Amino acid sequence: MTGLIDNFRGGIGPHWQRQMAGAGGWELSAEGLRLLNDGATTDRYTNAQIDDYQRLPRRRFAWRPPLRLVLRARFSHPSIDETGDAAAALSGTAGFGFWNEPFGAGVRRWPTLPQAVWFFYAALPSNLKLDRDAPGWGWKAATIDARRWQLTALAPAIPLAVALMNVRSLYRLLWPSGQRAMGVAERTVPASMAEWHIYSIDWRRDGVTFGVDGRRLLDTNHAPRGPLGLVIWLDNQYMQVTPWGRFAWGTAAKRRAEWLELDWVAVSDITQGPHLVS
Repeated sequence: MTGLIDNFRGGIGPHWQRQMAGAGGWELSAEGLRLLNDGATTDRYTNAQIDDYQRLPRRRFAWRPPLRLVLRARFSHPSIDETGDAAAALSGTAGFGFWNEPFGAGVRRWPTLPQAVWFFYAALPSNLKLDRDAPGWGWKAATIDARRWQLTALAPAIPLAVALMNVRSLYRLLWPSGQRAMGVAERTVPASMAEWHIYSIDWRRDGVTFGVDGRRLLDTNHAPRGPLGLVIWLDNQYMQVTPWGRFAWGTAAKRRAEWLELDWVAVSDITQGPHLVS
């Protein structure tokens, strides 16, 4: 695929595939498309998602660098890092960008290590503590490329490293090496999720630049090679993965309806800006 532009005025177009699980759904709004979670419970996974990779083998995922993703979006509630109050914040996980769908859910793909270039949100009790200097939750620009040879080279030392990470001074000293090996870079988004913003990802072969409203947020030389799939979602899951060996996963109830609203989405050659027609 060479490019994509969509303002959702006619609904979800044929180039998108839908995953509406549990209490997940969608509706058209005055601005475009809303992905909804309404009635999520702890005993069932809820997801409202559009993507372009379901039923495809990973080698046929559509996107490789260099390219630019730009979209205009807002959420029904602010982030946990913005409010400090889990009851008032968006719950579950949400976001948009590119990844390799490492779990093989619902299709015949072997699980693999994750690769992603995206804006990613995780509410408490999530704790994905992959960047030493960023929280394990909240609204972030992030990359991960755990299929790099550098991580493979460190694999024999991982059991010992996990034990050492429980010593705070050793964690501060040693974890940056593990972080680099996994291609991890993160930066908290300073803008409110509940307000309209234009988010951009410039994904190059030698790095990634994230922007919000035309202002540069994060530059990193960690860039997965691809191919990756494009995903936009809102769900009720949480996950805990930490360098000191904590791992947990589950689903959370949502006390009210929550949504992710999209005005438009564009993917183009990185040398060209998106030209949108309402």
